[in-house]
Amino acid sequence: MSMVRFMLRPAIIPAWSAVLITLLLILFPSAALESSLRGLSIWWQVLFPALFPFFVISELLLGLGIVHFFGTILDPLMRPLFRLPGSGGFVVTMGYASGYPVGARLTAQLWEQKLVTRAEGERLVAFTTTSDPIFLIGAVSVGFFHNAALAPVLAAAHYGGGLLIGFLMRFHDRRSPGTIVSPTAKPPMLSTRSKKSRLAEALRTMHQARLLDGRSIGTLLQDAVQAALRLMIVVGGLVVVFSVIMEMLKQAGAIGVLSEAIQAILNLIGVPAALSDSVVNGLFEVTLGVRSAGAAAGSGLIHQAAIAAFVLSWGGLSVHAQVASLLSRTDLRYRPFLIARLVHGCIAAALVYILWSILGPTG
Repeated sequence: MSMVRFMLRPAIIPAWSAVLITLLLILFPSAALESSLRGLSIWWQVLFPALFPFFVISELLLGLGIVHFFGTILDPLMRPLFRLPGSGGFVVTMGYASGYPVGARLTAQLWEQKLVTRAEGERLVAFTTTSDPIFLIGAVSVGFFHNAALAPVLAAAHYGGGLLIGFLMRFHDRRSPGTIVSPTAKPPMLSTRSKKSRLAEALRTMHQARLLDGRSIGTLLQDAVQAALRLMIVVGGLVVVFSVIMEMLKQAGAIGVLSEAIQAILNLIGVPAALSDSVVNGLFEVTLGVRSAGAAAGSGLIHQAAIAAFVLSWGGLSVHAQVASLLSRTDLRYRPFLIARLVHGCIAAALVYILWSILGPTG
């Protein structure tokens, strides 16, 4: 009996899962190869060209002291709203503009530079892991739904929900201390300080950070490219692995069981059960989920958009794995991120229904 209890312990589950996937790979080698090539194609044709430039640029901006500049400028805004230092404003901007997992990457870098504490890093990564506008507008609204008028309601639900998560996360770990002031920067001044003097202080802080870094532009660029390439290899590997895992579970019939469970939940909340495949696909991979939602004709555009908003905000386990790998080098915990993603998905779906009459397509 003790042996059975030991084999069912949560820590043993990953090991048994790996054994199961290995057996499925042996049983379905052709399907495994096809799904692996499909994941590799997604990485090379979509993710690499979309993310690599942002990874390089973010490394350069950190080395040049731009983060410290934004930290001084945005500190009076970020602290009362999100209980974050001003440097978090840079992560919010880059995360929302670049898409997942750039927010997690930058948050990990801020933690390594001691610009955020563990609690602040967990708050920050929880609401800066979002889709980039190009993917949301170009790929989802135009490419998958063939309806550009859908972009405003999707963007409002997705990014508005993200900001709501950021505000809610200010209550996360409330007893933790705030960031200790960076040794390269003077403490932010009070609101009585003029905008001109704050700008001067921000420029001085940026210059001090650049001097502390000390690398030449050529060395900085080389290091940025190397770091970005290492990260892209990790991202690509995770996309391929989850593509294979999803295909193996489909071959084993587990996806069908999960789809039936999702159908029951959708029926309870009044969403067409035909969208269950979109939710299942989106649980694993964002692109597959939103593409399935766009193809679910006859389910009602408002319901399709709500499911797409949920999938975009949840992020898919592929993105979760990318974020977890980035956080593994820090003391930031994955659990707050997981809960925030699930809540963000639900909020975004609800916002689609709330905002549909205002921002939804009229045709």
